[in-house]
Amino acid sequence: MVTETLNPFGIAQEQFDIAADMLNLSDSLRVHLRVPQRELCVNFPVKMDDGSTRVYTGYRIQHNLARGPTKGGIRYHLSVTRDDICALAMLMTWKCAVSGLPYGGAKGGVIVDPQALSASEVERLTRRYASEISLVIGPEKDIPAPDVNTNPQIMAWIMDTISMHKGYTVPAVVTGKPLNIGGSEGRNEATAYGVVYALSEAARHLNMDLSRARVAVQGFGNAGANTVRMLYELGATVVAVSDSRGGVYHPGGLRPDALLAHKRHTGALGGFAEADAISNAELLEIDCDVLVPAALGVQISADNAARVKARLIAEAANAPITPAADRILSDQGCFVLPDVLAGAGGITVSYFEWVQGLQEFFWTEREVNAQLERVITGAFQRVLHVAQAHRVHMRTAAYMIAVQRVADAVTTRGIYP
Repeated sequence: MVTETLNPFGIAQEQFDIAADMLNLSDSLRVHLRVPQRELCVNFPVKMDDGSTRVYTGYRIQHNLARGPTKGGIRYHLSVTRDDICALAMLMTWKCAVSGLPYGGAKGGVIVDPQALSASEVERLTRRYASEISLVIGPEKDIPAPDVNTNPQIMAWIMDTISMHKGYTVPAVVTGKPLNIGGSEGRNEATAYGVVYALSEAARHLNMDLSRARVAVQGFGNAGANTVRMLYELGATVVAVSDSRGGVYHPGGLRPDALLAHKRHTGALGGFAEADAISNAELLEIDCDVLVPAALGVQISADNAARVKARLIAEAANAPITPAADRILSDQGCFVLPDVLAGAGGITVSYFEWVQGLQEFFWTEREVNAQLERVITGAFQRVLHVAQAHRVHMRTAAYMIAVQRVADAVTTRGIYP
């Protein structure tokens, strides 16, 4: 029986420690990089439609600012905790560094179920939260983006709130905005494109034909649904897909358009007549070639890793695999594309959007996708080279690159005063 921590911040620190050991990182740099640089917790009132007032708790946490302004999403979820946000902020630091983006990592969140609120209540909550965290965000300081249960409209409300405070429009304060107020072409599909670009490189390395691969995708939100569609269009057979309520399985393959139509009609994948019902846990253990966890974190642990049959895993979600599971999967010969690499499509195109907003010069979708492919494939090749040179799996290699880049920036800048 393997004993492991399932605390998200503990997992993030353990993954950092593994890379730090490989790099022989000094104690002074370890203590600096193991914890967030800034943490803001806000408790703020929101007036509800019935005239009552509720107080919500939110966070904005910045892990490291050595390589530039911080960047990271905002999520609305009842499960949000300080440890969740700390872990995700640290993960964003490494994700940006692996791809060579001039950012540090940040993350934000509010403890709320937005599905239980009206649209006007979500707007008031968003604007008040944005006002509370306006102390630390800005185009040159910290740039939020969409995450779980947030979307372009919510980013538009944040941008408008900050702009009202400033007295002029500040488009680069957030990314993931609607196109008509400074969003970027290609942003909606960016995470999925990043996953598919990384999978294509990995399949080439493994001599795997993606067009003949059997694929299972956990999660049918933006990243999951677009990944399903893109892999299907490449010729892959999508044998299993799930959402938060459960999943569906058909060994002969599922059609993404039919799945999407069913979910739009019923609100869930469950009950899809052309497939068998499975749970999210069962999906992870389906007999398939490629597995894409695109839901929430800590899905594959020491408890179920040995039953995972996929030969290739691409993490579209943040931290879906624990360190203990990493070791088990590696021993089984499973090739894992870590979240800091496979899941970097969204942050990369967010960077492109930020640059476009600062310059007021916008790119075509073709230009965006071409630049995204260049970043992801380049990052894959660098990580693979380190993995082979040091005989470590891809996550450790990616962390080694990222931690070294951030450590070098910290060392060069020094400690003030």
